[in-house]
Amino acid sequence: MDRTERLYKIDRMLNERKVVAVDVFLNELGISPATFKRDLEYLRDRLNAPVVWDRDAGGYRFAQQGVGDAYELPGLWFSAAEIHALLSMQQLLSSLGPGLLTPHVEPLLSRLKSLLEREGLSADSVQRRIRIQKVAARAYEPKHFTPIATAVVQRRRIIIDHHNRNRGDVVRREVSPQCLTHYRENWYLDAWCHLRNELRSFGLDAIQRVEISELVTHDMNEAEMQEILDSGYGAFTGKDIEYAELEFTAPRAQWVSKETWHPKQESTFLTNGVYRLKVPFSNPTELVMDILRHVPFVKVVSPPSVRDRVRKALEEGLENL
Repeated sequence: MDRTERLYKIDRMLNERKVVAVDVFLNELGISPATFKRDLEYLRDRLNAPVVWDRDAGGYRFAQQGVGDAYELPGLWFSAAEIHALLSMQQLLSSLGPGLLTPHVEPLLSRLKSLLEREGLSADSVQRRIRIQKVAARAYEPKHFTPIATAVVQRRRIIIDHHNRNRGDVVRREVSPQCLTHYRENWYLDAWCHLRNELRSFGLDAIQRVEISELVTHDMNEAEMQEILDSGYGAFTGKDIEYAELEFTAPRAQWVSKETWHPKQESTFLTNGVYRLKVPFSNPTELVMDILRHVPFVKVVSPPSVRDRVRKALEEGLENL
């Protein structure tokens, strides 16, 4: 327990128990009399804590607050371990992209860093020691993130110019944002498309223009939305669900069995060490891509349509080599 935690606990013990004996402090804090003395001096001299010794009661207590600076522990009081965890989380969040909270958390981060430095620890080591590498992340226009996130939170419709990669054209759509999803290093906007009258997922990297509308969103039933988003495979959603069964060789199973391919996946080990995985999908595009990553250590048991897609992709790949 570091000093910040001890000071907070001393304050709580005195407030809750009114009078606390020295032995009780030493036992519960796990410190020596000398350390306890230094903590008391810090509370009195630095924080103006009115801690006094009550000879009759045989312990320390808070005296009635007199004239002068009022005593109050800082409203933000974290241990060194908690500060390191928060700074690590901030490092992770900052790697995801710009957000609405950035200007609001800067004062908090400054406070956390100063608390760490007061304990003789380095806040900069977090940035040096926590490495976050973004692989396969597609670049998007940062200025579009804030209005999209604002519309999601404030429940406002937006007008977007969306680039369709397959057709190569740009379509203007009015959409009702439902949620923002960060998936495999990329941001997606899950929104009700008023042009198609259905739930669609739009990659932020394919959005070329954003305008917030004055109209309120069309809010979907949450259960229905989750069913659509969670039933499909990966970023491809849909209501028409099929199941694919895959078998991975025993050596490859040691890795694949640790992975989550889908929240509703089913899996088992066969007697020969082969790992069988069953996953739902509505659009096989991303599923086929993941299967190809494990060729030649995977077999598509079913359905034949997925097996044929994998075979076709392999044949076309061989022709291009």
